[in-house]
Amino acid sequence: MARKVHQHIYTEWRGGTCRVKWWSGEYHANGRKRYESKGGFLDEESAVQHGQDQLYEIRHGTHVSNRDGATSMSDWLDDWLAAMDHRHLTERNYRSVIENHIRPYFSRRNVADIDVLAYRTFKKHIHGVLSYGSAQNVLMVLGMVLDDAVPRLIKASPVERTRRRGKYIKVRKRERKRDMAPADVEQLARNAEAVLGFSGYAFVWTMATTCMRPGELYGLTREYCYPNWPGSDPRADPEEEERYEEDMARYGKGDGLMPAIRVERQVQHSENGLEFFPPKYDSYRTLVIPPFLAELLEKLLASHESKWVFPAVMGGSLGAVNFDYRYWRPIADGAPEKSGPRARRLQPEIPPVPAFAGKRLYLVRHGGKAWLDEDGGHSKFAVESRMGHEVPGVAGLYSNVTVPMERAIMESLQRRWERLQEDIGTGQVEIISHPFPTPRNAIKERTGQKAIAS
Repeated sequence: MARKVHQHIYTEWRGGTCRVKWWSGEYHANGRKRYESKGGFLDEESAVQHGQDQLYEIRHGTHVSNRDGATSMSDWLDDWLAAMDHRHLTERNYRSVIENHIRPYFSRRNVADIDVLAYRTFKKHIHGVLSYGSAQNVLMVLGMVLDDAVPRLIKASPVERTRRRGKYIKVRKRERKRDMAPADVEQLARNAEAVLGFSGYAFVWTMATTCMRPGELYGLTREYCYPNWPGSDPRADPEEEERYEEDMARYGKGDGLMPAIRVERQVQHSENGLEFFPPKYDSYRTLVIPPFLAELLEKLLASHESKWVFPAVMGGSLGAVNFDYRYWRPIADGAPEKSGPRARRLQPEIPPVPAFAGKRLYLVRHGGKAWLDEDGGHSKFAVESRMGHEVPGVAGLYSNVTVPMERAIMESLQRRWERLQEDIGTGQVEIISHPFPTPRNAIKERTGQKAIAS
C-alpha cells in the first residue's frame, strides 16, 4: 500500500524493492493529478530523495517527464522539421540531411537515449561515410535538433563543443585556387559559346565581372538587365520609391549614366518546380558593369526573344537543368567533337581550361573579387557589397557605395578587358577559336543570324 511521505510524494514496497511516485505538475483530462514513478530502490530513504529531486527539477523547469523522455527521435524530427522557418535552400538542406543521414541512424531510438557516447559513435560513423565538410554539415544539423530538445525532452544536449576527445582530425584544407587570368576567362567564354551560343559567352564574362551567384544569373530577366533597367523596373515596392528615382538619375544608357544590372532575385528548385526566391541573405544590390559588357548584353538581348537574359539552348532558364553537369563540365574540362547526322546538336572539340578543370563554377565569382583586390584602391565596402556580403561593424553601418567608387570599378574592369584584347591581337595570348561556333537552335548573334525563338 502506498504511503504518503510528502504532499506530492508516495512510496510503496513491491517485493523486495521500494517504488516512489511524485506529482508531475500536470493533470489528466478528467482533472486528476498526473503522477510519475520509478522503482528498484533498496531503501525508502533513497526513493524519497529521488522523488524530492524530481520535484525540485519540476519547480525549476529542468525536469524531463517519463512521457517526454520516451519521445522517439523520429517523432521529434517530424516536430522539428515542421517548426522550421528558414530560407528555401536552407530548409531543403536540413531536410536532406535529416532524411538521408540522421533519421535512418536514430530511427529506433528515443531522444533521451542519445547521450554523449551515442553522439560520438554517430560522429565517427558519419565521418567514415562522408567527406569532412559534408560530415560537419550533418553534425551541425544534429546539434541543432538536440539543442532544441532541451529542456523538454532531455536535460542537456550531448553535443560536445567546448573540448575535444578522441583522435585528432585535421580541419578541412582550404580549397586550392589558381589566379584567374583574363585569358582563361576568355577561353571559358568561347567554350561556353560552343556549348550554349552567344548566351554562354556573355554569361561567363558577366559572372567574372559582376561576381553574381549562379542562381542570380540563371534567374536574371530582361527587366533587370542593361540596357532596359532601370527604366523597365517593375517598381513593385512602394517603400522603395526614393531608390527608384535615384536609380533613374544614376544608372542606364546615356550620357553621364552608368550601365548596370539589378540583382532582385534568384531561381531555385522547389516542390512546385523552378521558382523565384530573394537573393541569398537578401543581398539586393545594383552592379555597375564595364562598357564592353554593356555592349555584349545589349547585343545579346537584341538577338533573342526569351525573357531570360541567358537562355539555355532551347530558350528556357539555365536553372531548369543541371548546369554543372550538362554545361559547366564540358566548358571547363573540355569535350570531344559532336557532329554528323546522328548528333543531337553540333559541337566542336572543346579544349580544357587547366585553371578550372575539375573546379567549381563558383570560382569564377571568387576570381572576379580577386581582380578587384589586385587592382587596389577600391573601397572594401564597395567590393564586399558587390559580392552581396554584409559588412559588419562601424564600416557597414556608416559606409555607402558612391558614384566615384562605382566608376573606379567599371574602369578597372574595362582596362583588364582592353589589355586582354591587345595581348590577343599581338599574339602574346593564344585563344582557341571554334570552327563552328554554336549548337543547332542556339543564339547566332555573333554570326549575324537571328535566334530561333523557343
